[in-house]
Amino acid sequence: MALVRRRSSPSSLEGIVNALSVAAMGGLVGAVTSSAAPVVLTVTYKCASHRPAAGTLPLLCETGADLTDTGDRNQRCCPSNAFHRKNQLEGAWPTLLTSPSTKGEGEPPRSRRSEIMASNSAHISSDKRFLIFFDFDETIVDETSDDMVVQAAPGQHLPAWLKDTYQPGRYNEYMQRVLSYLAEQGVTESDIRNIMEKIPATPGMVTLFQYLRTRPQTDFEIVLLSDANTFFIESWLRRAGARPLFHRIFTNPATFNRDGRLVLRPFHSHDCPRCPDNMCKQVVVRDYVARRTQERGRPYQRVFYVGDGANDFCPALSLGPRDVAFPRRDFPMHRLITETHEAMPGEFKAVTVPWVSGEDVVQRLRKLVAE
Repeated sequence: MALVRRRSSPSSLEGIVNALSVAAMGGLVGAVTSSAAPVVLTVTYKCASHRPAAGTLPLLCETGADLTDTGDRNQRCCPSNAFHRKNQLEGAWPTLLTSPSTKGEGEPPRSRRSEIMASNSAHISSDKRFLIFFDFDETIVDETSDDMVVQAAPGQHLPAWLKDTYQPGRYNEYMQRVLSYLAEQGVTESDIRNIMEKIPATPGMVTLFQYLRTRPQTDFEIVLLSDANTFFIESWLRRAGARPLFHRIFTNPATFNRDGRLVLRPFHSHDCPRCPDNMCKQVVVRDYVARRTQERGRPYQRVFYVGDGANDFCPALSLGPRDVAFPRRDFPMHRLITETHEAMPGEFKAVTVPWVSGEDVVQRLRKLVAE
């Protein structure tokens, strides 16, 4: 039933060295909580077709939610365990909706994403002490949502000819074909939503969410960064009652068209050779932290990153020595960090706290918040 995994990790020391070298040459490795003036990372588009049209708002803003950033919607890329968490997170949450101002077409083609992040994140309170990023698949939920959606296929598996179309680095395009196939087989929006809602949370994750919810409003700014998609993520979060916890969500846009097909699009384009074509999480983290630091007029006391996969290792490289990376124990992110510490001591700067349960994260956050 499993799809081709998108989180393959470098299997050799050479892969890690190359990853770090590329990051260093691009000026990506460094402390995101640095008190120095923030450097705005510009996303270089591969061709004109990747650049969004002037006036395009790559946001999905819904009543009762904060902000969901789905990247550049107008771009096009060039060539079973049923479970439901009943723990509902209750309480009043702020609704932070805004429409980003648009620039004229005559402006230089600098990072459109930087403008979007700035115009929307400015409406988040600037008094937060800490910034925490969460991955979704196998971090918040205990499965990969792309694998789970295959349950809707005939016989709960995909035909070999479809699986054979996967190409490394082009997972998003592969999933577009998978979703088209499911629609052709009569799979409906309700079918997919029901599957997403039943994905189990990872052990202790509800406890971690409850801890974050009960903290003072000045403690945590909470962001979800995932290579899944808006429909999968929103379906699960809303069913679990956890959607209001997140101030921002960055993921691939996915909406149903008139034919009932879930149309998936890439989040953005980038020049990181280590990440899939549709998303480099380090680009998002660096850009977001730089802009928020500029808006706030000061850095966060610490930045935290909770993840599991190889694509979570890349953004963790940008964390500084006061920041904390929370890799899921014995998952690719954890193995890559461990190998990097052994091969190149000092290259990975953040404090590393492996976790098995979300309660492990809570224990460390309690200590850090009290400092």
